[in-house]
Amino acid sequence: MVNITKEHILAIGSVLNDEKRPLKERFRALFTLRNIGGPFSIQCISHCFKDTSALLKHELAYCLGQMQDEEAIATLVTVLKDTSQEPMVRHEAGEALGAIGNPDVIPILETFSKDPIIEVAETCELALERLKWMSSPNAKKEQLPHNPYASVDPAPPSPLIHVDVLKATLLNDKETLFNRYRAMFTLRNMHTKDSVLALSAGLKSGSALFRHEIAFVLGQLQDEVSVPFLIESLEDCEENEMVRHECAEALGSVASDDCFVVLNKYLNDSKRVVRESCEIALDMCEYENSPEFQYANTLQAMS
Repeated sequence: MVNITKEHILAIGSVLNDEKRPLKERFRALFTLRNIGGPFSIQCISHCFKDTSALLKHELAYCLGQMQDEEAIATLVTVLKDTSQEPMVRHEAGEALGAIGNPDVIPILETFSKDPIIEVAETCELALERLKWMSSPNAKKEQLPHNPYASVDPAPPSPLIHVDVLKATLLNDKETLFNRYRAMFTLRNMHTKDSVLALSAGLKSGSALFRHEIAFVLGQLQDEVSVPFLIESLEDCEENEMVRHECAEALGSVASDDCFVVLNKYLNDSKRVVRESCEIALDMCEYENSPEFQYANTLQAMS
């Protein structure tokens, strides 16, 4: 067992913040810091929001949310307020504030739920709904399916019901986004062929934010049933780049031969976030098909 010191953390942080390093090394450093946690890890991650890669910065915000440490709130609020940051970065900061779960951020989320960038506004609406649900007395009474993915999701799953009913909610544009997300996470937690197919149908439904979350969930499932649907969305150059990037990363998680081929095909895409996502996804493909014990391996690599 390695005794992780402040010096270890700052050394990993220097890998994360080194723009000359390959992006895949910086991603592995980021996830190593997320797993370590604590104020020095948050400090290293927070310093990286000056980077030019929207993909990396979006992942920084995601990791800060998953850590659920209130030390990160000030940084995330700053990023959400910063209109010079890319929409996908600001959206992820809003989602992360909801994931941390401190009701003190409600006023800032209410302000940005009216943001002119629809992805930011919808994310802040979802975060507000999550905080509202968490404080509701009904939240503790609901019999919810277990989340086997250990992720902090932007909405809780809905009570377990039939796949067809969940799919109808998922694809209903008149339903609230919060309820559609709840159906999404229940279908994910079920992980049957029918539930994966229901989720895959969501790649043709709803807003860009909704479709990008569908792709993220399919990446968590790592089920080859979803591969043709993810490839179709990645190959659609008219699709929002936030959705295409998430489809690329999902394909990297599935890591089948078909995934490897299509990811290589889009390594030179016209959209930087898609190119970089394919690069990271190919690194994930290599990891999934290797004997490596863990993806977040920067500490071991440095020793």
